[in-house]
Amino acid sequence: GKMSHRKFSAPRHGNLGFMPKKRSKRHRGKCKSFPKDDPRKPVHLTAFLGYKAGMTHIVREVNRPGSKVNKKEIVEAVTIIETPPLVVVGVTGLIETPRGMRTLGTIWAEHLSEECRRRFYKNWYQSKKKAFTKYAKKWQDDDGKKVIERDFQKMIKYCKVIRVLCHTQMKLMNQRQKKAHLMEIQLNGGTIEDKIKWAKEHLEKQVPVDSVFMQDEMMDVIGVTKGKGFRGVVSRWHVKKLPRKTHKGLRKVACIGAWHPARVGFGVPRAGQKGYHHRTEVNKKIYRIGAGIHTKDGKVVKNNASTEYDITDKSITPMGGFPHYGEVKNDFLMVKGCVMGPRKRVLTLRKSLITHTKRVASEEIKLKFIDTSSKFGHGRFQTPEEKKAFMGPLKKDREVQA
Repeated sequence: GKMSHRKFSAPRHGNLGFMPKKRSKRHRGKCKSFPKDDPRKPVHLTAFLGYKAGMTHIVREVNRPGSKVNKKEIVEAVTIIETPPLVVVGVTGLIETPRGMRTLGTIWAEHLSEECRRRFYKNWYQSKKKAFTKYAKKWQDDDGKKVIERDFQKMIKYCKVIRVLCHTQMKLMNQRQKKAHLMEIQLNGGTIEDKIKWAKEHLEKQVPVDSVFMQDEMMDVIGVTKGKGFRGVVSRWHVKKLPRKTHKGLRKVACIGAWHPARVGFGVPRAGQKGYHHRTEVNKKIYRIGAGIHTKDGKVVKNNASTEYDITDKSITPMGGFPHYGEVKNDFLMVKGCVMGPRKRVLTLRKSLITHTKRVASEEIKLKFIDTSSKFGHGRFQTPEEKKAFMGPLKKDREVQA
């Protein structure tokens, strides 16, 4: 056509759907929706919490008939998310009202661990640590037990949605933080009665990540991105830099609007906060659910980074640890590609909201090799043994012998 379309030749910079670009209210990603409930399935959790440890890469053979890379080996980047078991500490029921869902009530477990109770305080060591001391007495006498039972019955009768309160176990991780992250996770599958029964049985119990997610499953990751502070328009909105000879700087927007309307429009890129935004990323494929380092028949099992092809007895932690994180000793998820946030950031892992039909989604992943070389430098060796064999006896080894 003769008409020139500026819309196509120079579209606006930056998506207005992510406005306002300000710091997130919450540090832990919030599930704004859960998967659709199907009472025919068994009762299961729909989300989990994990901590980003770092990235590495894997080698695998692609099984994608018709593709150029079919039956060939490819190298892919993966993220390791540490997921120690969650502890179920409460049940909450939601009823339908004309204005949407509303909480009917919450029932808490008798014993809450210290890390969970820390969540209810800003300053734990100066506090009297009284949270839930009186509530727990309900569980001890018969009258209280009756009240709790009545609340459960009320939930069964009126509630349409049941969610359980779960918290992470900080003491299993080597983080400075001792305060657990607490979250409502929806129970899907089964009738309301089945859900309440499941919740009752699991109160104060641990739920491992492999009871929520499967290998090769697609899941969504919800979290808060890495904070970047106050940024100008070029970094924040990716507008073009002005030509070199511009007066008074060139990382600017040339025109922030016409004379009239005599104010700056909301869609005009300005400088301000970049990063630390709440985001949801969908369709992260789980490449491996690794078991933590555990003892079996008196032997320590730590081979959670070996594969059928590479049978080296090694754990997922790279040599020298994950930079700025440390060692991963607990269960972990290995996810294809990247996830938001810096390392140590808490991430909400949610089951996918849709049923996947794409071939990529259902592809079976067979890992050939997981890289555990150092992520701090040029990483030539996969294990300390390999390094020792290559280097030969070092001066420090000789000194030990002498």
